[in-house]
Amino acid sequence: MRALLNHWRRWLWRQLFYRMVFGEQGRAGQALPHTRIAPSTCIEGEAGLELADHVFIGQFNFLDATAGLRIGEGVQVTNFVSIVTHSSHRSIRLLGRAYASHAGDLPGYVRAPIEIGAYSFIGPHSVIEAGSRIGKGVVVCAHSRVRGKVPDFAIVAGSPAAVIGDVRTGDFRLLAQHPELAPHYAAWAGELPRAEPGHD
Repeated sequence: MRALLNHWRRWLWRQLFYRMVFGEQGRAGQALPHTRIAPSTCIEGEAGLELADHVFIGQFNFLDATAGLRIGEGVQVTNFVSIVTHSSHRSIRLLGRAYASHAGDLPGYVRAPIEIGAYSFIGPHSVIEAGSRIGKGVVVCAHSRVRGKVPDFAIVAGSPAAVIGDVRTGDFRLLAQHPELAPHYAAWAGELPRAEPGHD
């Protein structure tokens, strides 16, 4: 009996709190019918969030859009990801108790927008820091800390994240197996990989 109750309790919890439903609204009021954001994701400064359609944002993420956050078409943000457009820890260390009452500019305070390019993938437990610019088609591996600019189609990993590969290597092989998908790929990527990057 207890097992059955637990089964129904978990089912009810999923339906009420973790169920993802298609359909969001963009900052300008436009419909985003293919975008899903998990209800457990926390969004600070939602007015600064600019979303395209076909975006997936999974469970237990923290999105700070207070300084501006642009997420391109088809981006996938998995689970337990932090995207932060500000950082106050240096200021708090420098000012101590005076931080709360300080007038004027805060020394060491970082505030800068973030942009994530179309069809990029942000792996679980990653952190995207203020001012980062992630290109299109990028894969950010799990547990990565991204700061700065990431080029289109890069695979990045580590803390701090560094480029470890190029997604077009795998894309080239998959498109060779499924040439009928080439128009879909070219529609967002702008070009097809002609050969494996680094090879002629």
